[in-house]
Amino acid sequence: MIQLRTISSGMICSLLLLLLWGCSSTVPKPSDNELDALFDDSLFKPVTNIPSVEDIFSLPSSVALDVKRTYDRYAISTKNPLAVHEWLASYINANQEGGQSDFRYQDNLTQTASETYAQRAGNCMSLVVMTSALADIFNIGTEFQDIAIEPVWDKQGDFYLINGHVNLRLLPAQSMHTVYVSTHAILVDFMPERALRGVDKVQINRQTLTAMFYNNMAAESLVEGDLDRAYALVKAGLKSGHFIPALNTLAVIYRHKGDEKRAELVYRYALKFDPDDMTTLFNLAVILGNQGRLEEWAQIHKKLELARIRNPYYYYNMGEQAYDEHQYREALAWYQRAVDKADYRHEFFFGLSRTYWALGDEKRAKQNMEKALALSREAADQHRYQAKLQAMRQH
Repeated sequence: MIQLRTISSGMICSLLLLLLWGCSSTVPKPSDNELDALFDDSLFKPVTNIPSVEDIFSLPSSVALDVKRTYDRYAISTKNPLAVHEWLASYINANQEGGQSDFRYQDNLTQTASETYAQRAGNCMSLVVMTSALADIFNIGTEFQDIAIEPVWDKQGDFYLINGHVNLRLLPAQSMHTVYVSTHAILVDFMPERALRGVDKVQINRQTLTAMFYNNMAAESLVEGDLDRAYALVKAGLKSGHFIPALNTLAVIYRHKGDEKRAELVYRYALKFDPDDMTTLFNLAVILGNQGRLEEWAQIHKKLELARIRNPYYYYNMGEQAYDEHQYREALAWYQRAVDKADYRHEFFFGLSRTYWALGDEKRAKQNMEKALALSREAADQHRYQAKLQAMRQH
């Protein structure tokens, strides 16, 4: 599951594609009247193709019928069949005992349950929504969980993305007229279990999950430059459930629309609920800095300095600056610190590669270019790295 932060040309402006932190039920909730006062529909064109809550969690009747028949055939043909919630977990994940379908994690756009089912793949938000829709077919209870994993960073255009994570548990039926009643809930998660050991979990309700879903889609639309759709989606999310980080998304949309006054209003409102949220503080600091309100800016930056060292792109940007200034040893140290924080980002290894090349270490330059190529996903990056690697080998 994803969250989104934005940093562009010297400004830091965070937005969550899926910010799953701070969702505890102890967080106070904004009132509907207060939320309504934050919206300004006059700035945006109406958008009609926004999925309803029902659309998000619904599956075609043909799918429901097919899944029911699949379970009935299994139950009849098996001597000691699994309880229905256990069977559903195995049906979704072919790696589990008795698995029949192969739904897999794929880092793509957030999709409704029906879209994810048709493609047999989706990001963690899409897969959780689909699993919930399948559970509804059998009246299986569900519990949604926000998982506080170590954030995974990505970058698209001017936006920095942070991947968070949600999963769900399928609950046993309270009473069943069969002898194979299970007394334990089944965790459904497409992240390796070892990656989740020891991490904090916060139970969230379906309304919050729905708000997260809309926030995900809003952030994706923002990355694509569609501010009208992004606004309509985040508004739908805030109307459907109280997900405080979505306020930050709304403020980022206003800022990209050129309305810094309203953006600041929303940022400050969000900080009423979480005064130490680094994402919102980053974004507010951008506005204050641009407007020359340096005293307020300095106060916020006292809080931000510690958070900055957690951001691998801080080290990467320092490496880029050192490289441009031909300070290659210094650049090498910065790039390496970025890799130490996030060894899954191709551009960090590319930075190491070209720096080693500038220092005359051709072996390490090639090794790091190979890593950059292996980690890249976009065709343009792959083509660029392949060409550079070939040129290195022919040197």
